[in-house]
Amino acid sequence: MDLCSIKQIKELLSRNGFRFSKSMGQNFLTASWVPERIAENAGLDAQTGVLEIGPGIGCLTVQLAERAGKVLCVELDNALQPVLGETLAEYGNTEVVYGDALRMDLAELTGQKLAGLRPVVCANIPYNITSPLISALIDSGCFVDMILMVQKEVAKRICAQAGEGDYGAFSVYVGWHAQTEILFDVPPGCFIPQPKVTSSVIRLTPRRHPPAELEDEKLFFRVVRAAFLQRRKTLVNALTAGLGGYSKDDIKQVIISCGYDERIRGETLDIPGFAKVANTLAALG
Repeated sequence: MDLCSIKQIKELLSRNGFRFSKSMGQNFLTASWVPERIAENAGLDAQTGVLEIGPGIGCLTVQLAERAGKVLCVELDNALQPVLGETLAEYGNTEVVYGDALRMDLAELTGQKLAGLRPVVCANIPYNITSPLISALIDSGCFVDMILMVQKEVAKRICAQAGEGDYGAFSVYVGWHAQTEILFDVPPGCFIPQPKVTSSVIRLTPRRHPPAELEDEKLFFRVVRAAFLQRRKTLVNALTAGLGGYSKDDIKQVIISCGYDERIRGETLDIPGFAKVANTLAALG
């Protein structure tokens, strides 16, 4: 069965009584080159265990299963059980767990189901859960690589660098935990039903060591959030309004002592720059 053939996909879904759910953000791949490139970029082998979130009808799953030691899928939609039962029947190294990935302990699940294998994530993430799911994957701390398909605009925000228009708090959060890279774009015509936007496949490689030393990690992320909450304000004004507990003069002196002009905006600071500001604030007590 060609899982990227629109005709065969429609026949598969019809005989299993499946209907698309808009609330679940379901868009199934119809271009074979996309799952092939995702699987190739993941560098899979028999020692690799893949967590795939949202397998859909199994178009990407099959490509992963042909290369990896095991593929563990997490699927929210129980209506896909008969579909995946059919499409993955000949792949004994696949397992599907039905439930909400956002409510699962991903570290525990991976430890149980992919024990002894190098754990990576490959997923076409539903647009409506992109940020919380990426946060959950990062916070689990158990994956060595992540190849993820997301909205192009989200990919640009995730991978943006200081001074770029898409740079924001989520860029810093992800960049603190992982090295980021946009691999390639996927046009709307590669899906059924077609989304209204272009997608991008990105790589997140969790860092073995943080990009800077921190005195107080919670304060660091408070500083980052405050800086971008009112991004058109100067960093002095944004931190004074967003942090609380520090006077404007205190903030101004911190910025100057870090070697920055007091008129700079937070969007110009890279991750080490935010770390420097947060560490200097922490020293004030």
